[in-house]
Amino acid sequence: MSTPKFLESQPIYVTQPELPPLAELTPYLEQIWANKVLTNGGPFHRQLEAALCEHLGVPHISLFANATLALLTALQALRIGGEVITTPYSFVATGHALLWNGIRPVFVDIDPETLNLDARLIEAAITPETTAIVPIHCYGTPADVAAIARVADDYDLKVIYDAAHAFGVQHEVDGQWRSVLNHGDLSVLSFHATKVFNTFEGGAIICPDAKTKQRIDHLKNFGFVNETTVAATGINGKMSEFNAALGLVQLRHIQHAMTRRRAIDTRYRELLAGVPGLRLLSRPLRATANHSYFPVLVQPEFALTRDGLYQHLKDHGIHARRYFYPLISDFPMYRQLPSADPAQLPVARRTADQVLCLPIYPALADADVQRIAGLIHAAAGGRVQTATAQLATT
Repeated sequence: MSTPKFLESQPIYVTQPELPPLAELTPYLEQIWANKVLTNGGPFHRQLEAALCEHLGVPHISLFANATLALLTALQALRIGGEVITTPYSFVATGHALLWNGIRPVFVDIDPETLNLDARLIEAAITPETTAIVPIHCYGTPADVAAIARVADDYDLKVIYDAAHAFGVQHEVDGQWRSVLNHGDLSVLSFHATKVFNTFEGGAIICPDAKTKQRIDHLKNFGFVNETTVAATGINGKMSEFNAALGLVQLRHIQHAMTRRRAIDTRYRELLAGVPGLRLLSRPLRATANHSYFPVLVQPEFALTRDGLYQHLKDHGIHARRYFYPLISDFPMYRQLPSADPAQLPVARRTADQVLCLPIYPALADADVQRIAGLIHAAAGGRVQTATAQLATT
């Protein structure tokens, strides 16, 4: 029995970390070995903060070991408590950061076009216990920042954006292109290995002013102000020199990575246009896309269910992901919340049941994009043969 050709190839995952040439990182490692500074805001840490401020167009940035620690600290920095309005359609860390801070999440449904928190529904969810709003920029599509700001101003609420997907995203404001990261009281970035820009693990908080950055810098270093003074109940959230050095090298290649991601996104759109029952999300209007994900919605008209298409691709070595399924509100620690009732989250529920994120990363070959699209076309036409079935007939 011969092995089907597709089983001989390497599996293709939803993403693959983009890494620079190792030779470019070596001089940085040699400098770390020479100066023996590994953490605590060393020279590469300071250089990366400055470089990211310039690249992203933001006033101040505080680096973290990962984005979850950054989000936890952002909530602490603004002294958030009580209830916080957020989206159920996100990675679970968005909700977990609230619970870890003793905050009660209040879930609000999402907009069917952008899949972001539906700003039109926020006001109805506000109670006397509400202190803040934590939206995300889902898949890098900017949330309705103007509408969210109006509600927050009317009710004196803080806004912290989970901007894990939004590295490099800009949008048009009064005829000028500006970073979406400058909205809200704080924005939190992720530099995880799966993100557009990675430092292996890492994250950051975008700070509007030097005073806020100083408070955050104290909080991420156990609350130390100086050698003998602890001013707050802090945590160890500092980014290491190794991660910062990698980030400096990664920035040299980020434009190439963004350009390649856009080309893959464009090719998918060309190949999958008009497939019955497959909805492609529109690119954001008056905003730059970073193409961090390529989600499709598998609707009832498609020949397979979403999970059927997921398995069909997997049988052929293509590991797509169901981002974000289940909803945060479906997990056991959230189900008892009144706002977790699926009846109150119909758009998020439907989207979670339909979404499938296809592989997208700079090293993904054009031929593989073509093959993935071909498998989807085959599924749409009812021409599906699982790996098990094909093995049995060869």
